[in-house]
Amino acid sequence: MNKKNQRKRITGNLAGWTLAWTLSIALATFGNKFLWDGNKALTIAAIAISLLLGVRMILANRRFIEQSDELEKKIQLESMGLTLGLTLVVGLAYSLLDTTNVIPWDAEISFLVIFMGICYMASVMVNNNRYR
Repeated sequence: MNKKNQRKRITGNLAGWTLAWTLSIALATFGNKFLWDGNKALTIAAIAISLLLGVRMILANRRFIEQSDELEKKIQLESMGLTLGLTLVVGLAYSLLDTTNVIPWDAEISFLVIFMGICYMASVMVNNNRYR
């Protein structure tokens, strides 16, 4: 198998595990309310499946990075580092806004996850343009 086809296969594998994990999160979140009416055993099972799929997604991401060339590794490392830093700083500020009652709503983790995803995608795009 040539390098380009191998890269496509590894990228597709990562996309598949990411999609599976994302769908499992949705199932654990909404299944509890709409499908099994709060059944704790089913909720625990859905969360356990989500955890297992999350681990598989992490391993697929690791393989994706291991198979990357040096430039792609640099882009990924910088993007992940920036995303981690921004998420930590903004997340703690968001939590402080909630705990000090500056904002009238509860700080929800889902907003932080969305912020993290946007930061990562944007930094990968910026770094790709910068280095290529």
